Amino acid sequence: MKPFRFVPDNTNIPFMKFARPGFYVSIAAVLLSVVLFFSVGLKYGIDFKGGTQIEIRNTTGPADIDGLRKTIAGLGLGNSELQEFGQPSDVSIRIETQPGGEEAQQSAIQTVKKALGDKFEYLRVDVVGPKVSGELARDGILAILLAFIAIMIYIWLRFEWQFAIGTVATLVHDVALTIGLFSILQLQFDLTIIAALLTIVGYSLNDTVVVFDRFRENLRKYKKMNFDDMVDMSLNQTLPRTLMTSISTLVALIALYVFGGEVLRGFTFAMIWGVIIGTYSSIFIGSPLLSLLGAYVDRAPTPGPGDNQQAEIVQP
Repeated sequence: MKPFRFVPDNTNIPFMKFARPGFYVSIAAVLLSVVLFFSVGLKYGIDFKGGTQIEIRNTTGPADIDGLRKTIAGLGLGNSELQEFGQPSDVSIRIETQPGGEEAQQSAIQTVKKALGDKFEYLRVDVVGPKVSGELARDGILAILLAFIAIMIYIWLRFEWQFAIGTVATLVHDVALTIGLFSILQLQFDLTIIAALLTIVGYSLNDTVVVFDRFRENLRKYKKMNFDDMVDMSLNQTLPRTLMTSISTLVALIALYVFGGEVLRGFTFAMIWGVIIGTYSSIFIGSPLLSLLGAYVDRAPTPGPGDNQQAEIVQP
């Protein structure tokens, strides 16, 4: 029985014909994301704004997380986050910082206790101030920057400096567009989204390294082939692997988005967007940038109109 293929063998899609226009569109999208970040801003969650955390246990059985969510949302205390932890009867409640200082925070705690009634045991009550939330925001940004630096060093050692810059450019593109999407849609941005951004960086890096490794291999084998033709050939050779990885990942993420509940929704939404934009950036950001930076500087000159246009294969 013949195996089913999403992508037929020996495709010949002219990626570079569209890559350079896509490259400039992406630059405009990144600049727009930066403008949105500084003008509109992000809808920060409790992790970054501070707030009150209350851990409760239902003494009569498993907690009704959806019912609790509706109850807390109706108290007029602003943004709130609820999630189960430990046993099915245990729930963590986080509400944003209330205006009015410490007295307002204690009043909010009493409001929650009164609304929940006597069937809950209170395991822990903590107030997270703006200083702690500021440290979390700083550490999250630092984690992303350190990841970029480590990736650039790794790619530089494994390939060449052009590949390192191309890789980091694709990752910056993916992170910037994700932040821009969260800014324009005003989706909640918290520590789980920082985790999603780091995961997107890892996913996009994996795809980009696979493509770039094929570039390097073909650069050595085909020394007289036109660079754009070589890139098209490399992208077509890696296309089945790229699409199969992306599609299988998206299937799992969509299922998680639909059935994973409210707590995971922001994380999975960021990941779905990151997989799509990461697949795009490997083709429309990394490839044109390698051409602009001269990744083929050690190759023979591109043949002229009268030269033999066939690729020269260097025997090992």
